[in-house]
Amino acid sequence: MPETSSPPSPTLELPEGFAALLAGERAAYRLPPDLPDTAERLIHASLALLFPHFTRGSTCRADAVEADAAVLVRLLEQAMDLPGVAADARHRAAAALVAALPGIRAALLLDAAATADGDPAASGVDEVVLAYPGFFATAVHRIAHQLHVGGVALLPRLLGELAHRATGIDIHPGATIGGSFAIDHGTGVVVGATCEIGERVRLYQGVTLGALVVSKDLGSRKRHPTVQDDVVVYSGATILGGDTVIGRGSRIGGNVWLTRSVPPGSVVSTSAGTDRRRSPGAQGGREASDPALEFYL
Repeated sequence: MPETSSPPSPTLELPEGFAALLAGERAAYRLPPDLPDTAERLIHASLALLFPHFTRGSTCRADAVEADAAVLVRLLEQAMDLPGVAADARHRAAAALVAALPGIRAALLLDAAATADGDPAASGVDEVVLAYPGFFATAVHRIAHQLHVGGVALLPRLLGELAHRATGIDIHPGATIGGSFAIDHGTGVVVGATCEIGERVRLYQGVTLGALVVSKDLGSRKRHPTVQDDVVVYSGATILGGDTVIGRGSRIGGNVWLTRSVPPGSVVSTSAGTDRRRSPGAQGGREASDPALEFYL
């Protein structure tokens, strides 16, 4: 039986001049070509340094930890090797992040504990650290935010977008987030650049903390809400506006569309169309049992 062979593939050529155009753009490109890969490695190096859950190998010696820290610093300086950024500026930014790592780790442990305490499905902190997308997104955010406030360009945004791609949770590195922060499930959560979030706040999936007006000339203004301590925002809620303040201890129901402030202790829901005041004694995210609720609308 004679041998058969596949017919040769037809040669495809780029349109005339297109290859030269792309080659010219490559020649003019000044950012590190491997920056996205470096940023992703930076995320994993940070988590591996801070939490044994992500550490490869079983070495427990202090010098091994120091070696992991050195890897992180090298990745940091590599990722910040951008046009116009001097070497001493890169070193200062890297040193500031390293100095902040104990505080970042402590905050993340509180985040993990808050998530575990508030989710009956969680078996404990280890499960949250290893498996919860909300924890991962928050961990990346706390690192990116430190770089952002330190004046680092581009890299914090890139880190945030890598976490967004991995989890569906989009937190701008400029957002300020207090301790014991929990995101349950998380997909579709959006937290804008000028958001201010207090202590012990919990967000469910699909929550948007966004801008009321999208306009380029508002870039230097506060455009996103303030969420005070002990607030819970349920799934699908949208809260917009830089002047919007969600008062301490409030509960914002699912699918609520909110563009104005509500006082502390409010309960806002779409089904009742009312804001109800929670008991002044309700603290730490616990719902009040007091039936004497005060209505605002």
